[in-house]
Amino acid sequence: MSEIRMTAEVRTDYDCEATGMPAERWGEAVFKIGDEELVMEVSVEKDVIVALMAGDDVVWKGTLTGLKEMLKNAIKK
Repeated sequence: MSEIRMTAEVRTDYDCEATGMPAERWGEAVFKIGDEELVMEVSVEKDVIVALMAGDDVVWKGTLTGLKEMLKNAIKK
């Protein structure tokens, strides 16, 4: 049996909830807003890698540490 290395939760304001979804290596959340998609993918292979995609041409991918630093820098401005 594979090792569970992370779990996922999704909640909405319609009192819909999915919790404890196990993953060994990666998980992905996809939100569809009209014709747009907002996707967050988390990989826990060696380092924690996060990918954020807003549509087809806006993509950021890096480490969890890099994402935290980017957000801290954006908040300071």
